[in-house]
Amino acid sequence: MKMERIQVKDLKASPPIFTDSEIAEMENLFREVGEESLGQEFCEELAASFSSSTCRDGKPSIHWEEIQIWFQGKQDARSTLTSTGRKDPHLPLDATISSKIPETSIVLKGGMAAELSELAFEARSSKDFAWFDVASFLNFRILVTGDLEVRVRFAGFQNTHDEWVNAKTAVRERSIPLEASECHRVKVGDLVLCFQERSDYALYVDAHVMEIQRRLHDIKGCRCIFVVRYDDDKTEDKVQLDRICRRP
Repeated sequence: MKMERIQVKDLKASPPIFTDSEIAEMENLFREVGEESLGQEFCEELAASFSSSTCRDGKPSIHWEEIQIWFQGKQDARSTLTSTGRKDPHLPLDATISSKIPETSIVLKGGMAAELSELAFEARSSKDFAWFDVASFLNFRILVTGDLEVRVRFAGFQNTHDEWVNAKTAVRERSIPLEASECHRVKVGDLVLCFQERSDYALYVDAHVMEIQRRLHDIKGCRCIFVVRYDDDKTEDKVQLDRICRRP
């Protein structure tokens, strides 16, 4: 069954809203102003600033409501962590997993353990098998099977959507949106995170690139066509670059 939060195509059911630099700026602003970041005027000014930036050339404008949703998720996470007795609520929210978690719980390429405070993550929901950005890690537990699970807060969602996920198989470094000039980095056989649109839902899911139809770019950007096969249902789709995120 698909999750209620993405049954309807709303502000969150679209390709990645924010760039990495915008997320970094919002993280800094949230630490500086806290609850003031939820004000409409504040969000409107920030949305106007992001939308007019050259970094958003070829990308859709940002709506102030999207920024408010992002900050609301951060505020909810901070409130939850403070109420559960976390000693320093001013630490970066992405560093909230206990230091007692085994270093092998989240492993990157080359076998290096992730430094949670320095990296951005995404997690796969067990309810729809789609990947969502992680706003914060709230807790962890070790099952009788020895598997490590972490409780995650999905970016832009309320605490009612928090989930326990397997730290080894369902948590990874955040996928990276591609600029038009980077289409050459996508190769046949690559694992990518692809925006899958259906009549009743829209999700980010894993897919493999089966074929690439290279085309000349124009003023609108990359015109190449990527044939992908979704890992979940094995169906194929033809998509453009703006629906693909590459794996780190």
